[in-house]
Amino acid sequence: MLLKKSIVSLAIISTLAPTLSFAAPITNEPKDASSFTIDKNEQLKQYLNFENKSDFADASKGFIATWPEKTIKDAQGNVVWDFSKYDFIDHNEDIQTINPSLLRQAKLNNIDGLFKVKDGIYQVRGFDLSVMSFIRGDKGWIVIDPLISPETSAAGLQILRKHVEDLPVTGVIFTHSHVDHFGGILGVTSQEDIDAGNVDILAPEGFFSHSIAENLMAGTAMSRRASYMYGNLLEASSKGQVDGGLGKTTSSGAPGIVRATHIADHTGQKMSVDGVELEVMMAQESEAPSEFMFYFPQYKTLMAAEVMTHTVHNISTLRGAKTRDASSWATYVDQALHTYGSKADTMIASHHWPTFGKEKIQSQLEKTRDMYKFVHDQTLRLANKGYTPNEISASIKLPDSLGKEWYNRGYYGTISHNARATYDYYFGAWWDGNPANLNPLTPSEQGAKYVEAIGGEDKVIALAKTAIENGEYRWAVTLLNNVTFANPNNSDARYLEADAMEQLGYQAESGPWRNYYLGGAKELRDGIKPVPTPNTAAIAVNMPFAQFMKYLGVTINPEVAKDMALKVNINVEGEGQYAMDLSHSVLKSYSDKQFEDADLNINLTRQAFENMITKKTTLNDEMKDGRFTVSDPAAFKQLMSVFEKFDMWFGVVTP
Repeated sequence: MLLKKSIVSLAIISTLAPTLSFAAPITNEPKDASSFTIDKNEQLKQYLNFENKSDFADASKGFIATWPEKTIKDAQGNVVWDFSKYDFIDHNEDIQTINPSLLRQAKLNNIDGLFKVKDGIYQVRGFDLSVMSFIRGDKGWIVIDPLISPETSAAGLQILRKHVEDLPVTGVIFTHSHVDHFGGILGVTSQEDIDAGNVDILAPEGFFSHSIAENLMAGTAMSRRASYMYGNLLEASSKGQVDGGLGKTTSSGAPGIVRATHIADHTGQKMSVDGVELEVMMAQESEAPSEFMFYFPQYKTLMAAEVMTHTVHNISTLRGAKTRDASSWATYVDQALHTYGSKADTMIASHHWPTFGKEKIQSQLEKTRDMYKFVHDQTLRLANKGYTPNEISASIKLPDSLGKEWYNRGYYGTISHNARATYDYYFGAWWDGNPANLNPLTPSEQGAKYVEAIGGEDKVIALAKTAIENGEYRWAVTLLNNVTFANPNNSDARYLEADAMEQLGYQAESGPWRNYYLGGAKELRDGIKPVPTPNTAAIAVNMPFAQFMKYLGVTINPEVAKDMALKVNINVEGEGQYAMDLSHSVLKSYSDKQFEDADLNINLTRQAFENMITKKTTLNDEMKDGRFTVSDPAAFKQLMSVFEKFDMWFGVVTP
């Protein structure tokens, strides 16, 4: 019955399409907000209480100073962070091309500088995507979450020392295993000081391995998607990138990493750094696979890491990562509420401004818990009634008691995609249970079939024009996406799809959703143009060789490798012995093992591996200098031929 209805619908569309007309020319320029976008954004203004300015008071409280220059640069003079590019946000109360709720969040995240939270606790905010906190210890400063880049973290420490107290860094705490919370470590301390015992490094269990592993196996695709998510593709403007929801965007320095000297591994654990005691509350597999919250009894302050922020967070992030457990997330918040809700008079986090006062902390913990629990429970309720992910995400709406709280707005994650992510956590995301979707056509194949069924590209474009005239932007994008994938050279379809995506971006309350829509519009209009992104080579240098071998398995081209059978022994001087077995187009890797009948023996130094992984040298350089040797050059050449190199600048909204 459904199939018959679909055929009838397509027949009707084919009949009507030639009669549709559209007067406006199709161009590749950004457009203004349409009347439909303005009306939709106005409805949100009426729903939310924009007269409530308490967040602005909290975000500005205790301001001391900010960076005296408009930019922070690296040693080569490259701009790593630009404070001035978001000035346009502060000078406008109403920008029609920006969702008003997102504009409010962007204004809050624009409040940058050094702030006194209370005696002994300070924060640097607006110097990167994340927030860096400082605790006064007995002998110096304890740094929490030193940002992404060493240049931005060093600048934050510099203004703290200038305006508060010039003391050494005696401890660093990493709340979790995402790069925006550890990458700037070498801007606030050095490996030499850590090795000398001058600086304690605290982190949750699994921090080091998860920090390196998360962006390794799927790193190229994650990086490409992150360039969309954080707006790296866009200029900061009223028609471009305005905010990331958690903060402005990512800095573009070279992140580093160090190993922890002390590990938090269980809730209730008591730890101490430079005379300051903290009580551990583990939050593994919540926002990050390795994460913990902690409470400072001396300061009556709860550090909520990224479990609690002033936005709905991601159960599944748009950049790509393992789907998270919304139920466990809610449980961690509940534990924090019942353990420290009556003790803490201040709550700080890894993003945004503090929450002050027991009553506000308790309310935020309670309603954040209930928000995550609501999405989790209602997703499963509807799934158990037979609803599919898209149906569920379209129908779930927070009750006003939760949805009208500013910290429960979808500036980063959204209720919509968190519902789909929760479905994914239990049932898998690749299929909705309908056999019609069990083995779908590829986007290009499907696009060609749809275009043919409707009656050709011109008819699809005509339908899309009418959809845009009626403010049906999601339908227009759906139609035109088929043309784009069937024929990416159809510029009319691409430019018109960009126009529709652009309006969806202007309507988006989520910073990443806006960035994705506007990034898609830019790719459709201008093609793919590489842009600067964080350089993670300094993190890769710490990669265990066994982990690198697993990654090599992902790069195997099966057609090239299909008839090959190679056993390889590898000796990494300064690390250990390894082996790889290539057969059936699959590369198996082993640690602490060597084959007696190996076809190839490779010897290299750990330094050679680090040089190559960070692109300081090439394989030819290392072989020429004798730091990389092989027993059989022909077999080695054969082995090297099966590995593919990935280019992250592949099409996202184009084939």
